Amino acid sequence: MGKLGTFSSETRAQLLEQMATEPLDLLVIGGGITGAGIALDARTRGMNVGLVEMQDFGAGTSSRSTKLIHGGLRYLKQLEFKLVAEVGKERAIVYENAPHVTTPEWMLLPIIEGGTYGKLATSVGLLVYDLLAGVKRGERRIMLSKQDTLRREPLLRTDNLKGGGYYVEYRTDDARLTIETMKAAVGRGALAVNYTKAEELLYKDGKLVGIRAVDQLSGESYEIYARKIVNAAGPWADTIREKDGSKQGKRLHLTKGVHLVVDASRFPLKQAIYFDTPDGRMVFAIPRDGKTYIGTTDTNYQGDIVHPRMTNEDRDYILKAANFMFPTLKLTAADVESSWAGLRPLIHEDGKSPSELSRKDEIFLAKSGLMTIAGGKLTGYRKMAERIVDLVAAQLKQETGREYPGCTTDQIKLSGGDVGGSRGYEAFVSAQTEEGVKRGLSRQQSSVLARRYGSNAARIFSRVDSKRAEAERSGLPVEVFAALDYAIEEEMAATPVDFFIRRTGSAYFDIAWAHQWKAQVVQYMAERFGWSSEQREAQRRTLDTMLDYAVTPLKAQA
Repeated sequence: MGKLGTFSSETRAQLLEQMATEPLDLLVIGGGITGAGIALDARTRGMNVGLVEMQDFGAGTSSRSTKLIHGGLRYLKQLEFKLVAEVGKERAIVYENAPHVTTPEWMLLPIIEGGTYGKLATSVGLLVYDLLAGVKRGERRIMLSKQDTLRREPLLRTDNLKGGGYYVEYRTDDARLTIETMKAAVGRGALAVNYTKAEELLYKDGKLVGIRAVDQLSGESYEIYARKIVNAAGPWADTIREKDGSKQGKRLHLTKGVHLVVDASRFPLKQAIYFDTPDGRMVFAIPRDGKTYIGTTDTNYQGDIVHPRMTNEDRDYILKAANFMFPTLKLTAADVESSWAGLRPLIHEDGKSPSELSRKDEIFLAKSGLMTIAGGKLTGYRKMAERIVDLVAAQLKQETGREYPGCTTDQIKLSGGDVGGSRGYEAFVSAQTEEGVKRGLSRQQSSVLARRYGSNAARIFSRVDSKRAEAERSGLPVEVFAALDYAIEEEMAATPVDFFIRRTGSAYFDIAWAHQWKAQVVQYMAERFGWSSEQREAQRRTLDTMLDYAVTPLKAQA
């Protein structure tokens, strides 16, 4: 493969040319968490791997989840014991390999009279969950009295409250988990490019041999050939199967999940909560970075796959659920600072409601040779990748005689994850925070950077040292400029939206910051990439539209 670790948005064209000149063992279509996991696994086993993503990495479902690597308590209810066991063990692996994007979060499950989970069911359910998921001793469930439950979260409604179950989930930054996985693959020699669409599938004697890929930013077209092609396009998986003429039998069923973000001053939640809604569903409320986010909905979806949006009904449903469980808040639409909507690409089952559909993943093999992986959960991405790469390895062995080793990604630190494991993480953050302070950043700014970038924080701090003059010229504070420069050079951020939504998460969790620096970021990227005034204006409009979508509900279609 080519020069290891090239992941700059300024080398996208060279990477595409490289993919087009050397035949690949495996081409992955789709750059969400599943595609990233496949690229890392396959490359680790010695395959030549290329990956194309038609938007930005993680722009579809993988930046729009509940941001939990969760063990799937709700799957116990559906008696999916195997799924609970697998995802429970997986979250521990993700935590050890990337502690900077995964945080244990004690979750409180209030037990309400007449609610989904009674006291006994909660106690037994959480016990079974602990056992199946292999939960560490110090993180096993605790049952709480009513008084203890209210002590942990005073905002809860007090009438009908019987007590609570206390157990551990893992909070994650889904977009950064995706990018860190992709960087780990690229660091080992995988070729990955965003904004590149698989426009056409190429065949020889009825067998799929490649794709015609079109760079969505330059309009350039490339023919990329590979022995095996895996379709990991999430909500677009059926679109690729249709191009292949192999969309038969099972199909995708898209459901939409919406989350709202409220400032902690209006929703001062002390404790993450998993609670009943008036209509018998379960919803999360989670404190994060001075905000509280609440979600999610689960409704059938037939609209625009690229830009799913919150509707008035979605917003009102979540606000009603929050006000039901936290009656003193009296939240209104005016309290919603930001929101996001994501699509779950589930496997359709006749007669089942969105919430009843299984979250299991499935693999579809087409006559042409196209391999599709669909369904599944964020938490299970590594096992999904292992399953499909095992299949690719078996087929390649049959065709070429080459043996490939088994999966070892459970042992591989993701990019930024070299922080001394979960035990060493807090000490690592303290030391890195001091590095930032030495360079004149505030303790708060330094800690944010250390936590966001993990063992790559040093690469941000070195830019704080070396790029002060450039930062000043751009009109950006040096810590913002350093993060932007790093995002462009080492995380393939190609547009302002990439930076504000998926590299920093600010469009969701600090939208005021995004508005504060958006003009300077657009201007700097325009100069750096040589955009015409029309291109710059188009990027500015797109960013404004995305920031507006986060706040303004989609009007119901007439």
